[in-house]
Amino acid sequence: MEELLNWMEYIEDVCQKKKVRHLLKDILVIVLFATLANADDWAEIALFAQVYEEYLKKYIELKNGPPSHDTIQRVMGMISPDILQQLYGKWQDLLNREEGEALKKIICIDGKTMRSNKQGKEKPSHIVTAWRREDGFSLGQKAVSEKSNEITAIPELTERLQIKGQIITIDAMGTQTAIVEKIRGKRADYVLALKGNQGSLYEEVKEYFADEELTREIEKSGNYKKTKEKAHGQIETREYYQTEDIRWMIQKKDWKGLKSIAMERKSIEKNGRKKTEYRYFISSLKGDIETISRAVRGHWSIESMHWHLDVTFREDANATLDKMSAQNLNIIRKWSLSILKLMELTKKKLSMKKKRFVISLSPIKYLEEVLDF
Repeated sequence: MEELLNWMEYIEDVCQKKKVRHLLKDILVIVLFATLANADDWAEIALFAQVYEEYLKKYIELKNGPPSHDTIQRVMGMISPDILQQLYGKWQDLLNREEGEALKKIICIDGKTMRSNKQGKEKPSHIVTAWRREDGFSLGQKAVSEKSNEITAIPELTERLQIKGQIITIDAMGTQTAIVEKIRGKRADYVLALKGNQGSLYEEVKEYFADEELTREIEKSGNYKKTKEKAHGQIETREYYQTEDIRWMIQKKDWKGLKSIAMERKSIEKNGRKKTEYRYFISSLKGDIETISRAVRGHWSIESMHWHLDVTFREDANATLDKMSAQNLNIIRKWSLSILKLMELTKKKLSMKKKRFVISLSPIKYLEEVLDF
């Protein structure tokens, strides 16, 4: 963390030095630490700085005392989200410094609307995020005015990322030929969901897997996997099918690098009732049921991250109207979530929400652990 604090000085505020009362590094440390310690809005963040002023001075200057909540929000609205994302990435690079090469990582791309970030008829920001499933790390994000703009935001986001050799997962809205071109152009693989918005492609794949004789052949070939889990009073059975038999597909040539199609059949049993759901995918991966199932199941991690933003960090209840401040606070929350995943605060496993609560009980004790990362 000390190396990261030093690096923060290179992104110092460009305002006239004589007029600067609070260093940018000071503001960033306060916001990050306060967010970890259960602060959800600007007033709570400022209160954290007031209460723990002496502790914070071990790491930052605070030459004019703790900043007000208005000052914190105003400064956070002056920082480019791209710069803050680079800082978050620098922290991740420091963690990964000693790591060797691992298997292909799953990079999930999806969007979330910041519902309270609007005023009057103005639309709230919609943030498209690239989330690495294995370590719970946000590789980058792109803000757009509404969900329908995800289609244009995804290629722009992937252009900025180092995704070579990795696997990109996107829900059905992002299953577009132009997006596939961009992913393959960056020498990455894809596992993309299909729904009715793909028209005949969806219907063709659905009809293929509806043929019981074909699915039995897939099971015999080894491109089949079945898992069973019991949780929340229900039993979930997942069956994965993958095949490279796609010569029959009329639109095969439209999807660059297309090598296989896949299906997930999920059965849920609860209180004597059974419900079955089906999901279909196209992929650039050859027959490898372990990898395809990991990618299909792994996409839930970005949905889990969105859930944490709302439940653990109460993002939708935060009425920050300034777009830049809201986007930067969104990055800080994702950064905090990455840190919380690493922290072991008690012998008993805790939820992310309870971890924030425990940190709030004794910030000085637990934030020292953050500084050791």
